[in-house]
Amino acid sequence: MKTKQTGFTLIEIMVVVVIIALLLAAVAPRVFSRLEQAQETRAGQDIRAIESALNFYRLDNLVYPTETQGLEALVTEPNGARAWRGPYLDRLPQDPWNDIPYRYRIPSEHGLDYDVFTYGADNEEGGEGQDADIGNWNID
Repeated sequence: MKTKQTGFTLIEIMVVVVIIALLLAAVAPRVFSRLEQAQETRAGQDIRAIESALNFYRLDNLVYPTETQGLEALVTEPNGARAWRGPYLDRLPQDPWNDIPYRYRIPSEHGLDYDVFTYGADNEEGGEGQDADIGNWNID
């Protein structure tokens, strides 16, 4: 007496795998473009939060932190601060691509009081798309 075996054939499994691969190929570009957009948005929001903290620091101390003191002056009291009433930030945000602190430059190279920026995904000056620099001079 023969028993009937049930299950999927190799062809049926391969057809399902191909269908799943086609669906992923159609959806993946949209997901990755949203991820890139989210990283740029996060960088802009982080920079605006740092700007606000720098302005509060200036209100208390009458000057912005020096480049040597850096953004760390917003979290821990630097030497020589006149009337530090911080911390102005709970912690320093990290850029969304390289998980490193944002950069701070004073005086600004863009006609502002200071520059707060990230070099983007490639962590090198200049670039386009995800590699473009994002700073307080070019965000909305």
